[in-house]
Amino acid sequence: MRPAPLLIALLALWGLLGLPVALHLLPTSAWLATAGTIGLLALADALWLRRKPTPQVRRELPDTLALGIERETWLQLDGYGPQRLDVFDLVPGGWTTTGLPRRLKLARASETRFSYRLTPDSRGTFNFAGVQLRLHSPLRLWRHSRIAGPVQQVRVYPNFAPLTRLALLSAEMASRVVGAHLKRRRGEGTDFHQMREYRVGDSLRQIDWKATSRARKLISREYQDEKNQQLLMMIDTGRRMLADEGGLSHFDHVLNASLVVSYLALRQGDGVGLFASGGQTRWVAPQRGLGAIDTLLRASHDLQPQPVATDYLAAATELSLRQPRRCLVMLVTNVRDEDIEDLLAAVRLLQKRHLVCVASLRERELDDALAREAETLPDAVQAGAIARYLQQRDDAHEALRSHRVMVLDVTAEELPAALVERYLAVKRDGLL
Repeated sequence: MRPAPLLIALLALWGLLGLPVALHLLPTSAWLATAGTIGLLALADALWLRRKPTPQVRRELPDTLALGIERETWLQLDGYGPQRLDVFDLVPGGWTTTGLPRRLKLARASETRFSYRLTPDSRGTFNFAGVQLRLHSPLRLWRHSRIAGPVQQVRVYPNFAPLTRLALLSAEMASRVVGAHLKRRRGEGTDFHQMREYRVGDSLRQIDWKATSRARKLISREYQDEKNQQLLMMIDTGRRMLADEGGLSHFDHVLNASLVVSYLALRQGDGVGLFASGGQTRWVAPQRGLGAIDTLLRASHDLQPQPVATDYLAAATELSLRQPRRCLVMLVTNVRDEDIEDLLAAVRLLQKRHLVCVASLRERELDDALAREAETLPDAVQAGAIARYLQQRDDAHEALRSHRVMVLDVTAEELPAALVERYLAVKRDGLL
């Protein structure tokens, strides 16, 4: 319990009243009487406030949130009013909130509800330690801070909002929404789908001549992409993923893009798995069915990049032991020329059984800096250094391509579309 500004002001005035008393302009009894009156009022006000029961508080918030997505939260207070108080929810540190703190006046035996908005700024598991209430005494001489409401644990997942939008679309339309450029090959694939009438544009190889002779009209065989294949997302959790871009770390961009391509692969009937290595390690064996996306979300929601170097060869060795069946391995990292020998050894090991695609994240700031006109000598030196760095990255990528590795050199913004486009191209060409 702490004195309120009004009590402090009264005590200051009482102190000033001592000056005329010292000058014998007022009797000492008046000064003492004033002190007694203030003391009695303060004591009575404090006793009332201390005996006042704490309002019951209930928070209405789901146990799972999405990173960077603003969410409305409701607080309900059951009061024993009339009572004045300030309310502040003990939100995990760093989260952005609007609408807090809130000053309320509770009526007698009433329920008061209000909402505020919060935005999680990091993934993982967090606790709301309760709700802080600052009660005001009737005479406003005291304030009493109390913690009410239960502790609530919430999990912040990667941004799954795009997945809910893609769920309403067909697989082909969802791929286009992501930004993938598809090459249509009507009726072609590796698995037989159905027999149908000939359509203009069908190739002669699709015509089933026996069925055509029986039906006395052209009948085509229609194929579809093979299902029940496997996609394994291999994501780097080392120091290369610590860079920030657009308010999110590169690792968060990678995680969001991985979930998008995983969801579309599950829609195609394939199995999807996850292998995180470098800093924190996480393994999810490939699973089929749209329910697998929940497994991936739960497994990856608390993954964080660490300031350590990634051992690509050790990661490839562990993956080879865990994943005996052939699959498409999409390794998402940030390739540097100093890593190329270790990365090449890892890729060659994986290629003995799997099809490998390396997605190398490029910092957009480098492209922007290189595009700006150099007006001073330091600008020119910086542009030359950036150009040399990008050339070294290109050389590393060419070294990978020379070993028949698919390489994507993209920014974080381009990553989802690039992964989806390459996955669909692999399916279309029957490379698995």
